[in-house]
Amino acid sequence: MALSVRDERITMKYGAGGRAMRSLIQEIFHDGLVTDDAPGEITLRAMDDGAALRLGSRWLVLTTDSHVVHPLFFPGGDIGRLAISGTVNDLAMMGATDVLALTCAVIIEEGFSRDDLSRIQRSMRLACEQAGARIVTGDTKVMGKGEIDGIVINTTGVALTDRVVPDSALGDGDRLIVTGTIGDHGMAVMAKRLGLAIEGTLESDVTPINALVRSALDAVPGAIVAMKDPTRGGVASALHEMAEKSGVGIIVDELALPVTDAVRATCELLGIDPLHVANEGKAVLGVRPDAVDAVLSALHHHPLGASAAVIGACTTARPGSIILDTGFGRRLLAEPEGEPLPRIC
Repeated sequence: MALSVRDERITMKYGAGGRAMRSLIQEIFHDGLVTDDAPGEITLRAMDDGAALRLGSRWLVLTTDSHVVHPLFFPGGDIGRLAISGTVNDLAMMGATDVLALTCAVIIEEGFSRDDLSRIQRSMRLACEQAGARIVTGDTKVMGKGEIDGIVINTTGVALTDRVVPDSALGDGDRLIVTGTIGDHGMAVMAKRLGLAIEGTLESDVTPINALVRSALDAVPGAIVAMKDPTRGGVASALHEMAEKSGVGIIVDELALPVTDAVRATCELLGIDPLHVANEGKAVLGVRPDAVDAVLSALHHHPLGASAAVIGACTTARPGSIILDTGFGRRLLAEPEGEPLPRIC
Protein backbone atom coordinates (compact mmCIF):
# COMPACT_ATOMS: atom_id res chain seq x y z
CA MET A 1 0.00 0.00 0.00
CA ALA A 2 1.56 3.33 -1.04
CA LEU A 3 1.35 6.53 0.94
CA SER A 4 -0.93 9.09 -0.68
CA VAL A 5 1.71 11.73 0.09
CA ARG A 6 5.37 10.74 0.58
CA ASP A 7 6.25 13.22 3.31
CA GLU A 8 9.90 13.50 4.25
CA ARG A 9 8.90 14.15 7.86
CA ILE A 10 6.31 12.38 9.98
CA THR A 11 3.30 14.61 10.65
CA MET A 12 0.43 14.18 13.13
CA LYS A 13 -1.78 12.47 10.55
CA TYR A 14 0.49 9.41 10.59
CA GLY A 15 -0.42 8.69 14.20
CA ALA A 16 -4.11 9.49 14.00
CA GLY A 17 -5.60 6.38 12.41
CA GLY A 18 -6.89 6.03 8.88
CA ARG A 19 -5.08 5.50 5.61
CA ALA A 20 -1.94 7.50 6.37
CA MET A 21 -1.12 5.62 9.56
CA ARG A 22 -1.78 2.22 8.00
CA SER A 23 0.50 3.12 5.09
CA LEU A 24 3.28 4.21 7.41
CA ILE A 25 3.05 0.99 9.43
CA GLN A 26 2.97 -1.07 6.24
CA GLU A 27 6.00 0.58 4.64
CA ILE A 28 8.27 1.07 7.65
CA PHE A 29 7.43 -1.44 10.36
CA HIS A 30 5.57 -4.21 8.55
CA ASP A 31 7.92 -4.55 5.59
CA GLY A 32 11.01 -4.14 7.76
CA LEU A 33 10.12 -6.41 10.68
CA VAL A 34 7.72 -9.08 9.42
CA THR A 35 8.91 -12.69 9.72
CA ASP A 36 7.63 -16.07 8.61
CA ASP A 37 4.65 -17.23 10.65
CA ALA A 38 3.79 -20.68 11.89
CA PRO A 39 0.56 -22.10 10.44
CA GLY A 40 -2.47 -20.26 11.74
CA GLU A 41 -0.51 -17.63 13.65
CA ILE A 42 -1.52 -13.98 13.55
CA THR A 43 1.45 -11.63 13.82
CA LEU A 44 2.62 -8.29 12.43
CA ARG A 45 2.01 -9.57 8.92
CA ALA A 46 -1.76 -9.49 9.53
CA MET A 47 -1.80 -5.94 11.00
CA ASP A 48 -4.63 -7.01 13.30
CA ASP A 49 -5.44 -5.74 16.82
CA GLY A 50 -2.85 -8.07 18.32
CA ALA A 51 -0.89 -11.28 17.80
CA ALA A 52 -2.04 -14.86 18.33
CA LEU A 53 0.55 -17.58 18.94
CA ARG A 54 -0.16 -21.29 19.34
CA LEU A 55 0.30 -22.51 22.93
CA GLY A 56 -0.55 -26.18 23.11
CA SER A 57 -4.19 -26.58 22.15
CA ARG A 58 -4.99 -22.91 22.78
CA TRP A 59 -3.93 -19.51 21.51
CA LEU A 60 -1.88 -16.95 23.41
CA VAL A 61 -3.04 -13.47 22.40
CA LEU A 62 -0.80 -10.44 22.95
CA THR A 63 -1.36 -6.75 22.29
CA THR A 64 0.28 -3.47 23.25
CA ASP A 65 -0.81 0.16 23.07
CA SER A 66 0.54 3.59 24.01
CA HIS A 67 -1.74 6.43 25.09
CA VAL A 68 -1.19 10.17 24.59
CA VAL A 69 -4.67 11.70 24.86
CA HIS A 70 -5.06 15.45 25.31
CA PRO A 71 -6.58 16.62 27.58
CA LEU A 72 -5.66 13.93 30.11
CA PHE A 73 -9.05 14.22 31.85
CA PHE A 74 -12.25 14.45 29.81
CA PRO A 75 -15.98 13.82 30.33
CA GLY A 76 -16.44 10.12 31.00
CA GLY A 77 -12.81 9.18 31.56
CA ASP A 78 -9.12 9.97 31.56
CA ILE A 79 -5.84 8.62 30.20
CA GLY A 80 -5.69 5.93 32.91
CA ARG A 81 -9.09 4.45 32.09
CA LEU A 82 -8.23 4.74 28.41
CA ALA A 83 -4.96 2.83 28.82
CA ILE A 84 -6.61 -0.17 30.48
CA SER A 85 -9.73 -0.21 28.31
CA GLY A 86 -7.82 0.12 25.04
CA THR A 87 -5.62 -2.90 25.70
CA VAL A 88 -8.39 -5.06 27.17
CA ASN A 89 -10.57 -4.26 24.18
CA ASP A 90 -7.82 -5.09 21.67
CA LEU A 91 -7.51 -8.53 23.28
CA ALA A 92 -11.29 -8.94 23.11
CA MET A 93 -11.26 -8.10 19.40
CA MET A 94 -9.13 -11.22 18.86
CA GLY A 95 -11.63 -13.35 20.78
CA ALA A 96 -9.60 -13.28 24.03
CA THR A 97 -12.04 -11.92 26.60
CA ASP A 98 -10.46 -13.38 29.76
CA VAL A 99 -7.36 -11.31 30.49
CA LEU A 100 -4.40 -13.15 32.03
CA ALA A 101 -2.39 -10.05 32.88
CA LEU A 102 -1.49 -6.50 31.92
CA THR A 103 1.77 -4.59 32.07
CA CYS A 104 1.99 -0.82 32.49
CA ALA A 105 4.84 1.53 31.61
CA VAL A 106 4.50 5.21 32.50
CA ILE A 107 6.64 8.10 31.25
CA ILE A 108 6.08 11.24 33.35
CA GLU A 109 7.13 14.81 32.64
CA GLU A 110 9.10 16.61 35.34
CA GLY A 111 6.71 18.81 37.33
CA PHE A 112 3.64 16.61 36.76
CA SER A 113 1.07 16.85 39.55
CA ARG A 114 1.29 14.04 42.11
CA ASP A 115 -2.46 14.42 42.75
CA ASP A 116 -3.19 13.96 39.05
CA LEU A 117 -0.94 10.91 38.96
CA SER A 118 -2.83 9.40 41.90
CA ARG A 119 -6.14 10.19 40.20
CA ILE A 120 -4.96 8.38 37.05
CA GLN A 121 -3.84 5.38 39.13
CA ARG A 122 -7.26 5.12 40.78
CA SER A 123 -8.94 5.24 37.40
CA MET A 124 -6.71 2.45 36.09
CA ARG A 125 -7.49 0.32 39.13
CA LEU A 126 -11.25 0.75 38.65
CA ALA A 127 -11.03 -0.13 34.96
CA CYS A 128 -9.02 -3.25 35.86
CA GLU A 129 -11.73 -4.28 38.32
CA GLN A 130 -14.40 -3.80 35.67
CA ALA A 131 -12.41 -5.86 33.16
CA GLY A 132 -11.49 -8.61 35.60
CA ALA A 133 -7.83 -7.86 34.84
CA ARG A 134 -4.72 -7.07 36.86
CA ILE A 135 -1.45 -5.26 36.27
CA VAL A 136 1.43 -7.58 37.18
CA THR A 137 4.52 -5.61 36.18
CA GLY A 138 5.55 -2.27 34.76
CA ASP A 139 8.10 0.50 34.41
CA THR A 140 8.35 4.20 35.30
CA LYS A 141 10.48 6.89 33.71
CA VAL A 142 10.67 10.66 34.30
CA MET A 143 11.61 13.03 31.46
CA GLY A 144 12.73 16.64 31.68
CA LYS A 145 10.33 19.56 31.56
CA GLY A 146 9.13 20.04 27.98
CA GLU A 147 10.56 16.74 26.72
CA ILE A 148 7.09 15.16 26.71
CA ASP A 149 3.62 16.59 27.26
CA GLY A 150 2.55 15.53 30.73
CA ILE A 151 2.37 11.75 30.72
CA VAL A 152 2.50 8.81 28.32
CA ILE A 153 1.16 5.39 29.33
CA ASN A 154 1.88 2.09 27.59
CA THR A 155 -0.07 -1.04 28.46
CA THR A 156 0.46 -4.57 27.18
CA GLY A 157 -2.02 -7.40 27.62
CA VAL A 158 -1.91 -11.19 27.37
CA ALA A 159 -4.79 -13.66 27.30
CA LEU A 160 -5.66 -17.19 26.25
CA THR A 161 -8.48 -18.25 23.95
CA ASP A 162 -9.68 -21.44 22.28
CA ARG A 163 -10.65 -19.62 19.08
CA VAL A 164 -9.05 -16.56 17.55
CA VAL A 165 -11.30 -14.12 15.72
CA PRO A 166 -9.43 -12.12 13.04
CA ASP A 167 -10.55 -8.93 11.35
CA SER A 168 -10.22 -10.45 7.87
CA ALA A 169 -12.74 -13.30 7.56
CA LEU A 170 -15.86 -11.53 6.29
CA GLY A 171 -17.80 -13.24 3.52
CA ASP A 172 -20.64 -12.46 1.14
CA GLY A 173 -23.88 -11.89 3.06
CA ASP A 174 -22.30 -11.45 6.49
CA ARG A 175 -23.86 -8.67 8.54
CA LEU A 176 -22.05 -5.86 10.35
CA ILE A 177 -23.13 -4.97 13.88
CA VAL A 178 -21.90 -2.01 15.90
CA THR A 179 -22.29 -2.60 19.63
CA GLY A 180 -23.49 0.91 20.53
CA THR A 181 -23.63 4.59 19.65
CA ILE A 182 -20.69 5.90 17.66
CA GLY A 183 -18.51 9.00 17.96
CA ASP A 184 -18.92 9.50 21.71
CA HIS A 185 -15.24 9.42 22.69
CA GLY A 186 -13.89 11.65 19.94
CA MET A 187 -16.57 14.27 20.33
CA ALA A 188 -16.28 14.35 24.14
CA VAL A 189 -12.53 14.90 23.91
CA MET A 190 -12.89 17.47 21.14
CA ALA A 191 -15.58 19.44 22.99
CA LYS A 192 -13.43 19.50 26.12
CA ARG A 193 -10.32 20.54 24.23
CA LEU A 194 -12.07 23.30 22.29
CA GLY A 195 -14.25 24.47 25.20
CA LEU A 196 -17.49 23.86 23.29
CA ALA A 197 -20.80 24.29 25.12
CA ILE A 198 -23.08 21.56 23.78
CA GLU A 199 -26.65 20.89 24.88
CA GLY A 200 -27.21 17.37 26.15
CA THR A 201 -24.81 14.81 27.57
CA LEU A 202 -21.54 14.41 25.73
CA GLU A 203 -19.33 11.80 27.39
CA SER A 204 -16.65 9.42 26.24
CA ASP A 205 -17.66 5.78 25.92
CA VAL A 206 -14.27 4.60 27.21
CA THR A 207 -14.77 1.31 29.03
CA PRO A 208 -13.61 -2.32 28.93
CA ILE A 209 -15.98 -4.29 26.70
CA ASN A 210 -14.56 -7.80 27.11
CA ALA A 211 -17.65 -8.99 29.01
CA LEU A 212 -19.93 -7.56 26.32
CA VAL A 213 -17.93 -9.25 23.57
CA ARG A 214 -17.94 -12.52 25.54
CA SER A 215 -21.75 -12.48 25.64
CA ALA A 216 -21.89 -11.95 21.88
CA LEU A 217 -19.37 -14.74 21.19
CA ASP A 218 -21.27 -17.15 23.44
CA ALA A 219 -24.65 -16.42 21.83
CA VAL A 220 -23.92 -18.64 18.82
CA PRO A 221 -20.42 -20.15 18.94
CA GLY A 222 -18.55 -19.54 15.71
CA ALA A 223 -21.11 -17.08 14.35
CA ILE A 224 -18.89 -14.01 14.75
CA VAL A 225 -16.32 -14.24 11.97
CA ALA A 226 -14.52 -10.89 12.30
CA MET A 227 -14.15 -8.09 14.86
CA LYS A 228 -12.57 -4.65 15.01
CA ASP A 229 -12.71 -1.82 17.54
CA PRO A 230 -13.37 1.49 15.77
CA THR A 231 -10.85 3.68 17.59
CA ARG A 232 -8.72 6.14 15.61
CA GLY A 233 -10.36 6.75 12.23
CA GLY A 234 -13.72 5.65 13.60
CA VAL A 235 -16.14 3.12 12.14
CA ALA A 236 -15.21 4.16 8.60
CA SER A 237 -11.57 3.20 9.05
CA ALA A 238 -12.46 -0.07 10.79
CA LEU A 239 -14.82 -1.06 7.98
CA HIS A 240 -12.25 -0.20 5.31
CA GLU A 241 -9.65 -2.40 6.99
CA MET A 242 -12.08 -5.29 7.36
CA ALA A 243 -13.35 -5.02 3.79
CA GLU A 244 -9.89 -4.72 2.24
CA LYS A 245 -8.45 -7.66 4.15
CA SER A 246 -11.52 -9.83 3.56
CA GLY A 247 -11.90 -9.02 -0.13
CA VAL A 248 -15.54 -7.93 0.18
CA GLY A 249 -17.52 -4.75 -0.27
CA ILE A 250 -19.67 -3.42 2.56
CA ILE A 251 -22.97 -1.59 2.18
CA VAL A 252 -23.70 0.62 5.21
CA ASP A 253 -27.22 1.74 6.06
CA GLU A 254 -26.72 5.33 7.19
CA LEU A 255 -30.17 5.51 8.77
CA ALA A 256 -29.36 2.52 10.99
CA LEU A 257 -26.25 4.09 12.53
CA PRO A 258 -26.77 4.68 16.27
CA VAL A 259 -25.69 8.28 17.06
CA THR A 260 -26.73 10.34 20.10
CA ASP A 261 -28.27 13.76 19.57
CA ALA A 262 -25.33 15.43 21.33
CA VAL A 263 -22.75 13.73 19.11
CA ARG A 264 -24.77 14.45 15.98
CA ALA A 265 -25.10 18.13 16.91
CA THR A 266 -21.38 18.46 17.65
CA CYS A 267 -20.44 16.73 14.40
CA GLU A 268 -22.74 19.01 12.42
CA LEU A 269 -21.29 22.06 14.18
CA LEU A 270 -17.73 21.03 13.30
CA GLY A 271 -18.45 19.53 9.88
CA ILE A 272 -17.27 16.04 10.86
CA ASP A 273 -18.87 12.72 9.89
CA PRO A 274 -19.64 10.57 12.99
CA LEU A 275 -18.32 7.59 11.02
CA HIS A 276 -14.84 9.18 11.13
CA VAL A 277 -14.80 9.82 14.88
CA ALA A 278 -12.95 7.64 17.42
CA ASN A 279 -14.71 5.30 19.84
CA GLU A 280 -13.22 3.61 22.92
CA GLY A 281 -16.02 1.36 24.13
CA LYS A 282 -17.53 -0.08 20.96
CA ALA A 283 -16.87 -2.94 18.55
CA VAL A 284 -17.73 -3.72 14.95
CA LEU A 285 -18.74 -7.37 14.58
CA GLY A 286 -19.00 -9.38 11.39
CA VAL A 287 -21.75 -11.97 11.93
CA ARG A 288 -23.15 -14.82 9.86
CA PRO A 289 -26.61 -13.83 8.59
CA ASP A 290 -28.38 -16.78 10.25
CA ALA A 291 -27.07 -15.75 13.70
CA VAL A 292 -27.66 -12.00 13.61
CA ASP A 293 -30.83 -12.01 15.72
CA ALA A 294 -29.26 -14.17 18.45
CA VAL A 295 -26.09 -12.08 18.63
CA LEU A 296 -28.04 -8.83 18.63
CA SER A 297 -30.31 -10.12 21.40
CA ALA A 298 -27.29 -11.07 23.53
CA LEU A 299 -25.83 -7.60 23.06
CA HIS A 300 -29.12 -5.90 23.95
CA HIS A 301 -29.31 -7.87 27.20
CA HIS A 302 -25.95 -6.48 28.31
CA PRO A 303 -25.89 -2.94 29.81
CA LEU A 304 -23.19 -1.83 27.37
CA GLY A 305 -25.01 -3.19 24.32
CA ALA A 306 -28.45 -1.61 24.63
CA SER A 307 -27.93 0.52 21.51
CA ALA A 308 -26.35 -2.21 19.36
CA ALA A 309 -27.57 -2.20 15.77
CA VAL A 310 -27.09 -3.94 12.44
CA ILE A 311 -25.52 -1.29 10.23
CA GLY A 312 -24.63 -3.10 7.03
CA ALA A 313 -23.96 -6.19 4.98
CA CYS A 314 -21.10 -7.65 2.95
CA THR A 315 -21.24 -8.08 -0.80
CA THR A 316 -19.01 -9.41 -3.56
CA ALA A 317 -19.45 -6.13 -5.43
CA ARG A 318 -16.60 -3.59 -5.30
CA PRO A 319 -14.23 -5.52 -2.98
CA GLY A 320 -12.51 -3.24 -0.47
CA SER A 321 -15.07 -0.47 -0.89
CA ILE A 322 -17.56 0.91 1.63
CA ILE A 323 -20.83 2.01 0.06
CA LEU A 324 -23.04 4.32 2.12
CA ASP A 325 -26.78 3.97 1.52
CA THR A 326 -28.22 7.31 2.64
CA GLY A 327 -31.84 6.33 2.07
CA PHE A 328 -31.92 8.66 -0.96
CA GLY A 329 -29.07 7.11 -2.91
CA ARG A 330 -25.67 5.51 -2.57
CA ARG A 331 -22.13 6.88 -2.51
CA LEU A 332 -18.67 5.63 -1.68
CA LEU A 333 -17.53 6.29 1.88
CA ALA A 334 -13.90 7.37 1.84
CA GLU A 335 -11.45 6.20 4.46
CA PRO A 336 -10.16 9.19 6.44
CA GLU A 337 -6.53 10.16 5.86
CA GLY A 338 -6.27 10.58 9.63
CA GLU A 339 -8.43 11.20 12.69
CA PRO A 340 -10.00 14.72 12.57
CA LEU A 341 -8.57 15.33 16.05
CA PRO A 342 -5.02 14.11 16.81
CA ARG A 343 -3.97 12.75 20.22
CA ILE A 344 -7.37 11.22 20.81
CA CYS A 345 -6.20 8.01 22.49
